[in-house]
Amino acid sequence: MTTTTRPRAAAGITLLIATSLVLTACGADTAGRPTAKQDQNKSGASAQPVADPLVTTYEGGLYVLDGQSLKVAKDIPLADFNRVNPVGDDRHVMLSTPEGFRVMDAVNQQLTDIEFKGPKPGHVVQHADRTVLFTDGTGQVTIFDPHDLAKGKPATTTYTSAAPHHGVAIELKNGRLVSTLGTEEKRTGIVVLDEDRKEVTRNEECAGVHGEATAKDEVVVVGCEDGVLIYKNGAITKVRSPTAYGRIGNQAGSDQSPIVLGDFKQDKDAELERPQQVSLINTTTAKMKLVDINTSYTFRSLARGPQGEGLVLGTDGKIHVIDPEAGKVTRTIQVTGAWQEPLEWQQPRPALFVREHTAYVTDPATKKIHAIDIATGKELASVTLPTAPNEISGVMH
Repeated sequence: MTTTTRPRAAAGITLLIATSLVLTACGADTAGRPTAKQDQNKSGASAQPVADPLVTTYEGGLYVLDGQSLKVAKDIPLADFNRVNPVGDDRHVMLSTPEGFRVMDAVNQQLTDIEFKGPKPGHVVQHADRTVLFTDGTGQVTIFDPHDLAKGKPATTTYTSAAPHHGVAIELKNGRLVSTLGTEEKRTGIVVLDEDRKEVTRNEECAGVHGEATAKDEVVVVGCEDGVLIYKNGAITKVRSPTAYGRIGNQAGSDQSPIVLGDFKQDKDAELERPQQVSLINTTTAKMKLVDINTSYTFRSLARGPQGEGLVLGTDGKIHVIDPEAGKVTRTIQVTGAWQEPLEWQQPRPALFVREHTAYVTDPATKKIHAIDIATGKELASVTLPTAPNEISGVMH
């Protein structure tokens, strides 16, 4: 079912990130809605605007950080567990609340009145000047131009999945929508819809479908429990894992590379698998390669550099830089001390966020955030926060 409240606009940016309470450690709908007192942060802020702000969550609130010095520009109380994602413009970020998605003006350090209501807010995807929200509790996909947020709540186009599920969707430059298929009990694959939201093609050979990434030439990759699906040139191709169970649930793509970086888990029965291999999915050859990084990592560890290089934050405290074409680690950058992933995914653990040439890494054990120049490995800035940080995100350029 489709509801249209605006004509589709033109398109250009990509990124993924996840949010919904599921066993896949992707996100949660338990983010606390601010009280009336806390909501005062959204109006009459006297603080000076922050250039290129970052936003990090902590238990009970948010820190807005100066993008250069990393100093705290504002501490905004926000009860319970919170999630934060880029929204696709140079001013706002997207928060998750029990009622749905909520927009924050990070530059002016204010919560706004702009909300997209619905239970269990899930993935937030930016691509081609479109932001796509997936509400797990209803299966609704909401699409808008993030640059319209500067004028208030943007007009949207919506599509409702056949059944609610933990899903993700992306709209391409030609208006086609790639969206997951599934129910609350079982996720099976993807469907591709045209601009009028009529079905073009589908593939249901993707048990446990989760996450998406876009590679060079707008090729879309989504993860399965036994490989990935690739949507390219109007057709869907299945690429199987080298093991019977080889789950890929988190991916990072780059417009500079035809190769997508993914995680890789092969122990179906593990309470918490600590993988030491990552996957490289070549969308040109439709082949997958595994790379040993000799340390474990988590779902907040994957990113891409400005030249398309793969970046993996390991539990050894290092960023492992991967040449995707060569399929090997070329160097490492020491950032934090060694750490171990907690059993509960909501608990703080180091997280990696990349914006252009800089990698930002949180270190909950020391309450620090570090800014690292990706090309040189040099630390550009480091601060100690009052409270241990959890997730980190920021505005986009």
